[in-house]
Amino acid sequence: MIKFDESKSVLQELRIENKQNIKLFIKREDLINPEISGNKYRKLKYNLSEAKSQNQTTLLTFGGAFSNHIAAVSAAGKIFGFKTIGIIRGEELSAKVNENSTLKYAKFNGMILKFISREDYRSKETDDFQNKLKQEFGDFYMLPEGGTNNLAVKGCEEILSSAEIDFDVICCSVGTGGTMAGLINCSKPRQQVLGFPALKGDFLKTDIAKFVNQKNWKLITESHFGGYAKINSELIGFINCFSKRFKIQLDPIYTGKMMFGLLNLIENGYFKDNISIVAIHSGGLQGIEGMNQKLKNKNLPLIQ
Repeated sequence: MIKFDESKSVLQELRIENKQNIKLFIKREDLINPEISGNKYRKLKYNLSEAKSQNQTTLLTFGGAFSNHIAAVSAAGKIFGFKTIGIIRGEELSAKVNENSTLKYAKFNGMILKFISREDYRSKETDDFQNKLKQEFGDFYMLPEGGTNNLAVKGCEEILSSAEIDFDVICCSVGTGGTMAGLINCSKPRQQVLGFPALKGDFLKTDIAKFVNQKNWKLITESHFGGYAKINSELIGFINCFSKRFKIQLDPIYTGKMMFGLLNLIENGYFKDNISIVAIHSGGLQGIEGMNQKLKNKNLPLIQ
């Protein structure tokens, strides 16, 4: 089985002032591995083992310009001996690989990058599109965009160990929903699982519901800051202050928005008194470099 030292993922208490005596912890999944960190490790763990058992030598997956998933799959290929192929959304990016930290890193790890139009990208799950990929690249083990499938959810069910699961509320950021689904499946009925989507809207409810059989969960859709990869000075300021106060780096696409939303809920009395909350740090820090380049171009403050 593909495995790193999961003991590096530790619980850290965040001492915050609040009138309700709420205890807040953060689960440091970002510490598991510097290249395949957080939920990406959890999602890939059983998928890589399955690919090995099928004698597959090539991993193929999908993603955008600053995809944590693309970066993690490329690193996994280099570490565990797979050839990797990334189908990238946006033909215009083919001329900007060296200007894009994520794509440059993926290429450095040996990933073959194929750039397609956004229109074609929307058809990526059709049989016709995937047959064309097989004609071009031969046989491969396919990982969906973001990495969410049944094996990914299985891996995410292991984020909280049996010794750590006794929290009243479990929180995570949400991209494709796999991490949240795993947390729901390993939670107890009395617990509440809250997801903070990085995307605008609540359409992820349907995607998450496919993988779970409990109803003790809810999406908090008010802290997306306008949608995926959208950011403003308020969020940048929050991330920098959080880092300075707790010595923990958050990313601007996922964990920064989750912690912003969660602390806002605590401040506004959303929770009951005397409860314990754990927030999952799902990694994603590789995207900071690319985001800072965008912020620099817009003359906005940088993430420190």
